Amino acid sequence: MTKGFLGDDQRYLDTYFSKFDNIWFHGDWAEIDEDGFWFLRGRSDDTIKVAGKRTGPAEVESALMEHPAVMESAAIGVPDDLKGEVVGCFVVLKPGAEQSETVRKEISDTVVTHLGKTLRPEFVKFVDDLPKTRSAKILRGTIKRLHLGEDPGDTASCANPEALEGIRSAR
Repeated sequence: MTKGFLGDDQRYLDTYFSKFDNIWFHGDWAEIDEDGFWFLRGRSDDTIKVAGKRTGPAEVESALMEHPAVMESAAIGVPDDLKGEVVGCFVVLKPGAEQSETVRKEISDTVVTHLGKTLRPEFVKFVDDLPKTRSAKILRGTIKRLHLGEDPGDTASCANPEALEGIRSAR
C-alpha cells in the first residue's frame, strides 16, 4: 500500500483518511447489489449543478436506464449561461430498439419522472458505444470535452477508441 505522496505522508493521510475515521476514502462511489455484485458508479465528487440543484451523473444514468430501450448511458454537465449547467446524455440503445425522436423524448421524460423537471436533459444523443477504460469505467470527462469541441486530453486509457469518434458525431 502507498504510504505517502513524494515524501509528504501527512498530505496522503489528509487526502485519503480524513473523511472517515480509519477508513480509506478514495472518492469512487460503489454499490453492492442484492446478489453481492459490486458496481463502480463513478466519482463521488463528480456533480452536475443545474439551477442550484446538485446531482451526480450516476443518478441521471440510473434514471436513463429505467427506459426499456436503454442499454447503457452517460450523463454530463454542459455549461449554460442561465442555469450554470444543463444535463446532456449519451445513450446506447438495446439491440432492436429504434433511434427516433419519439424514443429520445420518452428517454428524456423518464429522467423527469425519476428526478424532476429541473434535471430534464438538454439533449439525448444516440451512440453505438461509450468510451471506457479496460475496467469498463465510462470516460465522462473525455465525453464532455469531445462534446464541447475541446481537446479530449489523454485517451491512452480508452479501451475502445473508436467510441471517441461516435461521441464527436453523435446527433
